[in-house]
Amino acid sequence: MSLPEVLKRGDEFLAEYPRTNALWQLGSHATCLLAVGISKLVLKTCYNTKLHHFDKLENAIERSVTENRGLMTVMNHMSVVDDPFIWGVFPWRMYKDLDHIRWCLGAHNVCFQSKFLANFFSLGKVLSTERFGGGPFQGSIDASIRLLSPDDTLDLEWTPRWAQDSPSTPNQPQVSSISAMAKDYKPPVKRTKPSWVHVYPEGFVLQLESPFANSMRYFKWGITRMILESTKPPIVVPIFSTGFEKIAPESAAGTKIERYLPRNFGAEVNVTVGDPINDKIIEAYREEWKQLVEKYHDQQNPTDLTTELKVGKEAQNLRSRLASELRAHVAKVRHESRGLPAEDEKFQSPEWWKQYTETEGRSDPSVKFIGKNWAIRRLQKFLEGQEDKAKADSNKNNSDVKK
Repeated sequence: MSLPEVLKRGDEFLAEYPRTNALWQLGSHATCLLAVGISKLVLKTCYNTKLHHFDKLENAIERSVTENRGLMTVMNHMSVVDDPFIWGVFPWRMYKDLDHIRWCLGAHNVCFQSKFLANFFSLGKVLSTERFGGGPFQGSIDASIRLLSPDDTLDLEWTPRWAQDSPSTPNQPQVSSISAMAKDYKPPVKRTKPSWVHVYPEGFVLQLESPFANSMRYFKWGITRMILESTKPPIVVPIFSTGFEKIAPESAAGTKIERYLPRNFGAEVNVTVGDPINDKIIEAYREEWKQLVEKYHDQQNPTDLTTELKVGKEAQNLRSRLASELRAHVAKVRHESRGLPAEDEKFQSPEWWKQYTETEGRSDPSVKFIGKNWAIRRLQKFLEGQEDKAKADSNKNNSDVKK
């Protein structure tokens, strides 16, 4: 169930680049094909790549067209080369049409740190995402919700029931549909089908030493917004990969040369596609969300998320349960399809991970990272300038108030 202001913000975020321009589309397709080609060259030349159950993904792509629904793929994040190398594993026929190429989210401080990189990754259908302080209510998440919402469904079920069934009063205004509000509406992305959004819900690369190798962090809430707030329920497909961490081990992070050189030639790379999550499971969570919107809408501003819908206990509980559900389906591919040992149950807990990160590993010395835990704030040098600026702005505001 979508709200107009969320869709509008998604449109505005996507409109920052001329994505409907024919030259942009040509450049975007060329950029994606270049990334796929280089990935294929490296993988075929240097590694032993295995793809399992690809037919499940192809069937999901076909369903997204015939059922007019967005497609979301959810994958673990073990390496900085997960993207784009994951796309080098799939066959070329996947990329003949720009509309069939996935969108994904990329860290702003890595992929968008300069104008050149920002243009390059935007052409590669990557959305800039703030990993520290951005939270689940930022532009890239709104944009993903918009991308997963077919263009002809923008006026579906977004108004609270009272606005649909009741006449307007001074304290309870009647609300018109988004299609009526935007008579000359033009989508910010030119497309012929609902989009495909690929996500790494852990937010950070995770490489752990044995016996905890190939484990996952908890899944963040941004992905749950995409499922709950798109106008139609997306088709959700879990994917689990191993081997990319051999190409780019985190032990080389911070080095100037080793970081960018492939190693462990001949290592096996496995990508396994799981069964799409049952639509009834997704619909049940969406129905809960719809009930919350009915319960906590703001009668004076019914077109946007209220504080209760953002940070209220019921909304947070719903997102937590859905995130856990999604993680369980990726873990199922890990355990059952790949035959890897079951993870330690503590890795499912957001509370355990938060304590582990805050104490920089001291809360559980048995868990050791390969490289660094990039979720630790002090390791993110780009934050220093932002925090200094925020502090200076705060001091200036306080000074102005005193005056």
